[in-house]
Amino acid sequence: MNRTILLPTNLQISKIGLGCMSLPSDFLESKKILSAAVSNGINLLDTADLYQQGWNEEMLGKAIKDKRNEMVLATKVGNQMRSDGSGWDWNPSKEYILRAVEKSLKRLQTDFIDLYQLHGGTLDDPWEETLEAFEILKSQGKIRAFGISSIRPNVIRKVLTLSHPASIMMQYSPLDRRPEEEAFPLIAKTDTRVLVRGSFVKGMLINKPASDYLDHLAQKVEEIKKEIASYGIMSEAFLIRFGLSQKAVGSLIIGASSVSQVEKMLEGFEKSKQVSDELISKFRNRFTPNNYQQHR
Repeated sequence: MNRTILLPTNLQISKIGLGCMSLPSDFLESKKILSAAVSNGINLLDTADLYQQGWNEEMLGKAIKDKRNEMVLATKVGNQMRSDGSGWDWNPSKEYILRAVEKSLKRLQTDFIDLYQLHGGTLDDPWEETLEAFEILKSQGKIRAFGISSIRPNVIRKVLTLSHPASIMMQYSPLDRRPEEEAFPLIAKTDTRVLVRGSFVKGMLINKPASDYLDHLAQKVEEIKKEIASYGIMSEAFLIRFGLSQKAVGSLIIGASSVSQVEKMLEGFEKSKQVSDELISKFRNRFTPNNYQQHR
């Protein structure tokens, strides 16, 4: 599978990454899913300390222990679990990040994390100390690169002014084209690359029933779904090509909860090479993109 280089660390990530949030809690089942992805060229595995209250990281670390050096492990920080297990609170402080990384390293059974990402972010966050924490971890060799997860243009602009994150994760699909307005053009001028989540929109543009989504009513979602189906190609292939057609995008993070879903993802990636630029342009011109209204 083709790869993208994340600068400045030269991390080489597969064009499709496996989103591990959807992995079942059963370790043996999850191991089969991970094996199916890794054996077919996917080397980017994305998790978070929040998923399954840490169990997701534990499963991942255990499953890929023997192939650690072949993998690019990405995890996230910032959502601090409450001691009573009732939920979590947002905590992007330097002190918390430096503590949390130690627990993630232990769960992942590794000495370093390839890509450590802030699991959210707003303009009100203490960005100077947050970014300082990531730089400290890089200097200690505990992480190789860091990124953020945000779609808000003003947040992205601020972070890019203060630092040089390797990646920015954001939602993007035919039903959520908000990044096209400001985020993609801004990031494309830098070495930072976007990790896209939500490419398959929970299956609504493939085989799941349409429902309201962002500012799209279910009727509009169904119209877009039928338009994609009318092209006579695998819907997954179009959605993958749609996401990867953006210059700023480095990889699509796609979740899977079964081996068959991994197989569909891989088939879609192979067939996406047959989707022309003209077809992507035709789709974009037919439908008006939505815009982001908050924290612009």
